[in-house]
Amino acid sequence: MFRFIGNILWFVLGGFWMGLGWWFAGLVALLTIVGIPWARACFTIGTFSFWPFGRVAVPRQHVTGRHDVGTGALGTIGNIVWFLLAGWWLALGHIIAAVLNFITFIGIPFGIQHVKLAGIALMPVGLSVVTKEEYAGSLAGGRRSDPV
Repeated sequence: MFRFIGNILWFVLGGFWMGLGWWFAGLVALLTIVGIPWARACFTIGTFSFWPFGRVAVPRQHVTGRHDVGTGALGTIGNIVWFLLAGWWLALGHIIAAVLNFITFIGIPFGIQHVKLAGIALMPVGLSVVTKEEYAGSLAGGRRSDPV
């Protein structure tokens, strides 16, 4: 119940606009054709940005137990390109929303979540968004990583 209430408040206090920002970046990436790999991350993290409570972003190799294109050297290059073209804009939007939320006492947890999403906005390639229960299950299975 608290997750539901938290997500509703989040949606009203900045999550809606930032989720739209992520989806807009995803649409722009799709239009370029070359940006299709980044578009997938935009839509996944955009959905996470709409409803973040109860879910975490973790490195994909710790969820799947194996490396892939997005978790190796090409993922690092992809994150650098992402940072230069769109990542810092989305991170800036999350930081502005965080500052606005920090002004009020009730907004502090939402501001903290915006700061976390700003970090994700800088380097989204190679991350997966999973529920906290799925994350706990991956810990029990021997794969460990701190959530982002």
